[in-house]
Amino acid sequence: MSKIALVDDDRNILTSVSICLEAEGFEVETYNDGQSALDAFNRKMPDMAVLDMKMPRMDGMELLQRLRQKTQMPVIFLTSKDDEIDEVLGLRMGADDYVKKPFSQRLLVERIRALLRRQDVLRNGEETVTEETKVMVRGSLEMDPLRHSVTWKGKDVTLTVTEFLLLQALAQRPGFVKSRDQLMDVAYDDQVYVDDRTIDSHIKRLRKKMRAVDEEFSSIETLYGIGYKYNEA
Repeated sequence: MSKIALVDDDRNILTSVSICLEAEGFEVETYNDGQSALDAFNRKMPDMAVLDMKMPRMDGMELLQRLRQKTQMPVIFLTSKDDEIDEVLGLRMGADDYVKKPFSQRLLVERIRALLRRQDVLRNGEETVTEETKVMVRGSLEMDPLRHSVTWKGKDVTLTVTEFLLLQALAQRPGFVKSRDQLMDVAYDDQVYVDDRTIDSHIKRLRKKMRAVDEEFSSIETLYGIGYKYNEA
């Protein structure tokens, strides 16, 4: 049973969403501000966190920043319909996804399940090494799906589940263009709708992490209006 941390200062959301998630078989811990959630996480980390963007004592953005210093567990932001700038900033800081309020609880459940499945595969690996799970080397890039590890020129790069999957999809066939729709299929289940801006934000954050270990990293090329491709280096 996966443990989901739900952090929101709206008690109605805490109650209704926790009831929904528990009915789906999840164990749920609720917190009404970021600081109380962080205190609990320091004692024991959940499998996943769903964070409201704006809360008292510590908002979701600061909580995410603190979490990314110690864990890559999946994080989904809950945002209001007017928080477009914050949504993009949240993705760049390391959130895996966001859901706009008011939201469908069924949609939230599907996004939670999708991210947990990918986290489980990347954490536990497969019984046998297949073409999809063996270590992939593309020039200076090395990716090990079974260990969820990435190195660039021998330096470790820490990626979220979504970032890892997008980089893997691009690097599998260097020089071939992947459209945004194709990348959405890689990163999200069919029943989960995301817009182009979400994929673009993930790619920007991925580039930033790669450039943190190599300022000259330029292997992910944008083809405006078409998509992205990986150039082997």
